[in-house]
Parts: sequence; structure tokens; C-alpha cells
Amino acid sequence: MLKRAVFLDRDGVLVQPVMRDGLPYAPLRREDFALLPGAPEAVATLRSAGYFLVVVTNQPEVRRGRLSTELLEQFHQRLRQSAPVDDILSCCHDDRDACACRKPKPGLILDAARRHQIDLTRSYLVGDSDRDLGAARAAGLPLILIDAPYNQGIQPDHRVAGLPEAAALIVRLGAPPPVLS
Repeated sequence: MLKRAVFLDRDGVLVQPVMRDGLPYAPLRREDFALLPGAPEAVATLRSAGYFLVVVTNQPEVRRGRLSTELLEQFHQRLRQSAPVDDILSCCHDDRDACACRKPKPGLILDAARRHQIDLTRSYLVGDSDRDLGAARAAGLPLILIDAPYNQGIQPDHRVAGLPEAAALIVRLGAPPPVLS
């Protein structure tokens, strides 16, 4: 039987982004990597409701030479220890690489669905950006958007204050209705 899943963007959903000029960026230093309040508990709520949890994250700073793959893996190990998700998939490309995995393309989501036998019709994406919206739409998933000053122009399926509210909403809604493209 196919699994229902929640796909989670990393920065701005699980991890505190580093803000510069009003825009969110991925942490690049160990001391800047911190989970958002309530993230571990929200992950536990989703897990206990029977959802398979996959982090799908763009990490172009690896390609740009500002973040090593070793430090990225250390960040993800800390994330797994604090908020045990089932898998973490990263796109370390930049836009100019024209890969299929960099959101807003759905490659990370589709790869996870194949790898883990996930039923996308019974799954969600929780994100905080227009790239997350594009990936959700391309994969046929509803987007639950974490509200932030930098994403006010985005039209998600649902908008919530943080991951704890997203988890409660997902548990309350159950399997989502089909998304109209």
C-alpha cells in the first residue's frame, strides 16, 4: 500500500532562516543552524498521525561554494536527531544548472514518491516560498504555506503561522482533495 506523506521544506519551515535585507537565507554556519520553535513536536504529531515525512530542500550554496557538503550533512544529522524525519533530499544545484530537482521543479518530490512508495494524492507540502508553491503544483500536492513577511503575494491552499499549526491542520483534514492544475 502506498504511504501518505508530508513533504517539508527545510529553511523557514523546520529551520530558522538567516534573514538579510528582509529575505530568508539558509544558515551557512554551525552557530546559525537552529530549529524553529515547535518543529520537533510538529514532526512528532505528523509521525503519530501516520504520515511519512520527507524534507525537500534547495541548497544552492553548495554549488556556489559557500557551503560544504560535509557541513550540509552535519546540519541534516542535527535535524534528524532533533526532529526525526524519514528522509532528507537536497538539491545542491543553482538555477543555471537547469536540473529537474531544484524547486519549483518537482524532481525531489517525485524521486521521494518513487523511492518510498508515496501516494501523492494523499500527501501535502509545507513550505514558505513561491518555489515551494511551484513544486507543489507540479507534483499535484496542496501547499500549506508558513506565513512570513516575505511571502505575502503567494496564493497557497492554506496559510498558517508555523509548522505546529500546519501539523494540526493536516491531522484535522486527513487526505487532501485533488489539486486542480
